[in-house]
This record gives sequence, C-alpha cells and structure tokens, in this order.
Amino acid sequence: MGRLEDAPSALLRGLDLLLAALLVVAVLQAPAGARWLAAAAAAAVVGVHVLGRRRVRVHERPPDARRAVSRGAVAWLAADAVLWCVLLVASPAALWLAFPLVLLQMHLLGPARGIPVAVGTTAVAVVAGLARRAPGDPAVGYVLGPVVGSAVAVGVVLGLEAVVRESQARQRALDELTAAREHLAAAERDRVVAAERERLAREVHDTLAQGLTAVELLLRSASQAIGTDDARARGLVEDARATARDNLAEARRFVRALAPADLATASLPDALRRVAERAEGPDLRVVARVEGAARPLAVTSEATLLRLAQSALANVRHHAHAGRADVTLTYLEDGVLLDVVDDGVGFDPGAPATGGGFGLTAMRSRVGELGGSLTLETAPGDGTAVAVRLPLAERGADEEAGR
Repeated sequence: MGRLEDAPSALLRGLDLLLAALLVVAVLQAPAGARWLAAAAAAAVVGVHVLGRRRVRVHERPPDARRAVSRGAVAWLAADAVLWCVLLVASPAALWLAFPLVLLQMHLLGPARGIPVAVGTTAVAVVAGLARRAPGDPAVGYVLGPVVGSAVAVGVVLGLEAVVRESQARQRALDELTAAREHLAAAERDRVVAAERERLAREVHDTLAQGLTAVELLLRSASQAIGTDDARARGLVEDARATARDNLAEARRFVRALAPADLATASLPDALRRVAERAEGPDLRVVARVEGAARPLAVTSEATLLRLAQSALANVRHHAHAGRADVTLTYLEDGVLLDVVDDGVGFDPGAPATGGGFGLTAMRSRVGELGGSLTLETAPGDGTAVAVRLPLAERGADEEAGR
C-alpha cells in the first residue's frame, strides 16, 4: 500500500545490523580469558538469529493483525535469552544487547505479550549491570541505562506499528470510497442508458412503428383495390409513400440526435477545430486545417470522421509524446480525406496491441462500414500518420434516393 508497509522489514534489517555491531563490541570488550566463550556465544546468537529470520517471517504479517505466537518464535527468543546470559557472564559490553533484544521481543510478540517479556529482559540487564558495578560507582547509571533503552525500544515498535495501522486504515477508507464512487458512477451510467433506451423506445413506438403500420395497411388496401378501382389504389400508394417519407425523416432525426454533440450546433470543420483545441496541452500544439470546398456530408460520415479524429488525437496525447499534431480535412470531388499527423515517438505497427479503447482494428472496421479506407504510417522514432478516406456521401443525396 505504500512505503510505510515496508517499515517492519526495515526495522528488522536495522535490528540485524545493530545486533551484529553490538556482538562484535561484546567480543572485543570481553576479558582475554573469557573471549573464546564470548566469541562462541556471539556466533551462536548469529546462527539462531539467521535461522529465526528464515523460519519466523513475522514481518510479512500486517501490523494490525492479531499475533499468533508460534513455537518457532518462542524457541528463537528463548535461545537468544540463554545465549545473552552467557554473553553477560563473558563480557560486560553484552549489557547493551538488551536494546535489540527488546526490539525483537516486541516485534515478535506484540504489545500484550512483548511488554512483560521486555520488562523481564530489562530487569536481567539491571541486575547484571549492578553485579559488575565497581565499588563506589553510582548505581543510578546501571539502572537508568537499561530502563531508558528498553523504554525507547518499546516506544519505537509501538509508534511504528501505530503509524502503519493508521496508514492501512486510511488506505482501506480510500479504497472503500473509490469503490463507492465507481459504484455510483456505474449506477448513474446504467440509469442514463436505461432512460435513453426508454426515450428511444417511446419515440420509435409513437413515430416509426405507427408510421410503418400505416404504410402496411395502406399498401394492403391498395393491393385489394388494384384491378377494381385503380384510381383509389394509386391514391393509397401515394399516401403510403408520403408516410414512408415522413418516417424516413424521423429516422434521420434520431440519427442526428445520436450524433456527436460537437456536430449538433456546428459544421464538421468547426467541430474538428473544437476537438483540436481541447486536445492541446502545455507540451502539445494541435493545428486543424480544411482544404477544398466544404460541404455538408451524410450524418454518419461526419460522425465517423469526428470520432476518428478524437481517437487519433487521444492516442497522440496519451502515447506519442509529441510536440505538434496536424489535423487536415480535405474535400475532394469524389470523397473526403482526414489526416492526423504527429511528430511523436511512433511505434511498431506489427507489435501486439495493448490497452483498450478505439483501436486501429475498430477504426478500420468503422471506416470499412462506410466503404472507406484507413492507412497508417509509423515507425519507432518517426512519428505517426493516420489517413482516412471516405467516399462522397453528401447530406440529402440519400434522402432523394429514398423518395
């Protein structure tokens, strides 16, 4: 969850170094006649400590988890206590080992069990110090030294675990808040989608469905009148055509309502300029140009071109690390071209695609549905150029075909 999660492991690594340093001091400070005993006890402490670190992986448990003291932990601490007592006999400097031992006891046992054991360790250190006290030396130092050191060790462990627990509690609260926000956002999306579906269902039922039913009834009546009342049949057919035209207009209205919002109040060139302005950032300049005589296109063509430009510019912003991108819309006699060119890092088009979104496969599929083509030119370090060509489909031409 963060760097505080590694604090227990860091504490144990520091304890390892401190224990090793104090063991060296204890061996060097031992009297010549007892140095071999101090060295053997120190080596045994190192072996027990290494084995305990490998077998009792208490640092992997969350600090807020309830400690279940294992037999391995008890055996580790008991062996350390016995060997420390041997070192106390062999070397007066072994007294300072009480500090790392209390740290280890608190970390392995937790506050409830660790504090009583730490008190016992402190008492042993005090007694050992007083036993070695030279005549005339004040006893205060031999008492306050171990007591203060143990108090500091207990405070360090308790404070560290309290900070980590607080960090974990905040992270859990943040995770819950994020999950709640995502749930509310999903619920809102579902509500909006359901409301839009209901609205479209009502619109289709009240307009297209009713109109198609009327067309079917008119054509049925016209088929019955053919041969007996041709004038009436022709009138019914004309009524059916008029109703079909009205329904076709309603269908186009639905399509326009589902088109991108930028196209609702602006032409395609103006909508592209708006998209280019929104795509700009502190390190990216986007320039939109229009070449040729602009003219209204079929709604589906304009919507597709705008969506493709939005998708291409989104890729430029998120992946290309480009300083400039050019969007060019060119009107030809038999079609329309859209070019999006950037000076970014490029990529290998043969590499497997990663991530979601409106990828090249989806872009080509959407262009192919309109009878167009998409060309991609890119290479690592050479920028990227996306060129889309759609056949000419002016707005209103398909309306005339439907009449």
